[in-house]
Amino acid sequence: MNRIIRYFVIRLYTLWLRPRFAHLGKGAHIGWRAMNLKGLKYISVGDGTFITPGVQLTAWDSLDGQTYTPSITIGKRCEIRENAHITAINSITIGDNLLTGTNVLITDNSHGQSTREHMSLPYYERPMYSKGPVVIGNNVWLGNNVCVMPGVTIGDGAIIGANSVVTHDVPAYAVAAGVPAKVIKQL
Repeated sequence: MNRIIRYFVIRLYTLWLRPRFAHLGKGAHIGWRAMNLKGLKYISVGDGTFITPGVQLTAWDSLDGQTYTPSITIGKRCEIRENAHITAINSITIGDNLLTGTNVLITDNSHGQSTREHMSLPYYERPMYSKGPVVIGNNVWLGNNVCVMPGVTIGDGAIIGANSVVTHDVPAYAVAAGVPAKVIKQL
């Protein structure tokens, strides 16, 4: 698609989605076409944020008879790249100026707990479970294929290396990488 047509398609798509969001800030855009959008009334996006095509934004208020109080807040001037998946039954708060690589997962939930009782059930019968909210500070960079797991806080200015799985808090101005992610440099 040429640049001019893409420009207008993105603006029209965003205009069509705008009333479904809790808040979609001035100059924020959703790229054509999102893969999966659920519970937009629980999602706020700050001014100037660009969410590129193929994204999944899901805030689940109920599933299989269980109810939740989800919240996803994305700050100003963030760039959420292709095929990112941000999903909440609890709370995800993302500060300003987040940059992600492609295929990033940010989740506050899982299909059940790691107990024998839950693990003996098929995934679709397991109750959704959250270990806690996710908080990502300002000016954070998440590399390609990063997974940010439930109950994690990532401090301001942190960099998470590609293919990392963040299972524990990362302090401000740290570089973390690996599976599970470990701090490899602290400024």
